[in-house]
Amino acid sequence: MFGQIGVIAFIMAIGAFISVSFATEALEVAVGSLAHRLRSKGWLLITAIMVLFSVLGSTMGFSVETFGFYALFIPLLAALGYDRLTTASMIILGALTGVMGSTVNPFSIGVASGEAGAPLGEGIGLRMVLWVILTAMSVGWVLRYAAKIRKDPDASLVGWEDPDAEDASDTDLMAEHLEHETEDADHTLTSTQKWVLVVTAFAFGLMIFSVIPWSSILSATTGPADYYVTHETEAAPFAWELDWWFPQLAMLFIFASIIVGLIARMKEAEIVRLIGVGAADMIGPALVVSLAGGVSVIMTNTQTLDTILNSMEQLVSGLSAEGFAIVVTIINIPLAILVPSTSGHAALAMPLLAPLADFAGVSRPTTITAWMSGAGLTMLWSPTQVVVVGGLAIAKVGYDKYLRFVWPLVVAMFVVSAGIIAVAASVG
Repeated sequence: MFGQIGVIAFIMAIGAFISVSFATEALEVAVGSLAHRLRSKGWLLITAIMVLFSVLGSTMGFSVETFGFYALFIPLLAALGYDRLTTASMIILGALTGVMGSTVNPFSIGVASGEAGAPLGEGIGLRMVLWVILTAMSVGWVLRYAAKIRKDPDASLVGWEDPDAEDASDTDLMAEHLEHETEDADHTLTSTQKWVLVVTAFAFGLMIFSVIPWSSILSATTGPADYYVTHETEAAPFAWELDWWFPQLAMLFIFASIIVGLIARMKEAEIVRLIGVGAADMIGPALVVSLAGGVSVIMTNTQTLDTILNSMEQLVSGLSAEGFAIVVTIINIPLAILVPSTSGHAALAMPLLAPLADFAGVSRPTTITAWMSGAGLTMLWSPTQVVVVGGLAIAKVGYDKYLRFVWPLVVAMFVVSAGIIAVAASVG
């Protein structure tokens, strides 16, 4: 649960920043202008964002950091004629498909390789093939739905009803306004609004740069790492590496909120009021994140995790190479529900699976890829995965509606990944 506190602070700080920024109308005008330019190229924007998030997810585990982008993309995609499920799935599937297809991610592949005693670079060819195929499947699935609801709005799984005025956040109000904006609306930015956009771009750019574990990725380091709590790896950070995580990111957006308020010449009382209102808008998603973490804690403390680990060891013993690879993928699905952190999951599972892989005649890098496929597949839909439940809460998309949308893709991804890994195991 301790690891959730930083996430909660980050979510509320994002809410504060968005509240102050929206008060200047800079984002509204900029998003309206961008939507006007992309009115016939929404599919290109969705593809570009999903591929970018997938690359970041594959290389450095980029996932929880996506919470900050909902406030930007919900209004933009609404203006382009897409519903909230499109935005949520673009962000969630983009990042988590990348994590599922991790190539050099130090918080998953790095930890697993360290526990298995395998070099980080071994098996990267297989992982890159999986990443390309899975990302293409994910992008294609979202584009298919996006095109369907744009052509026939009644086909939307979540509908188009505007949130109640009492429950509507600044993001909701902006999305509603842009949905009904006329073609001849004025999108001219004032000098103040331009500076607000500069601060916004700088804050989000600095966020991405500051959380990338550059030293671990560039030096291909394996070994223990922690994603949710400390965001640390075995590699010593470079001198220019910021090595920030949620406490620093929360303060980044609080400071950015104050700077935006000062640029807009707001009074101190108004800045404080907007920060409070924005943070309050995010209390609901913050509580959802906390509850998701609580489920994992309860299941671990009741020794359910130990039972699963024991059953896992018995199931994989004595299997053929192909059978071993497929079963490793399957048995890590329930384990990933209980341990949503890939670094923690790897530290628990790989010491058991690595020696068993030797007896089954499966290389340890292939076993690592099979483990990552099972864990990553679960991340796409698990109710204990904060990236999923937190993102859906921010986007105000029901979990049941999301499951209805994503389950065919999850099944297809399992069949494809299990088949590729079985072939890799059989050929050694």
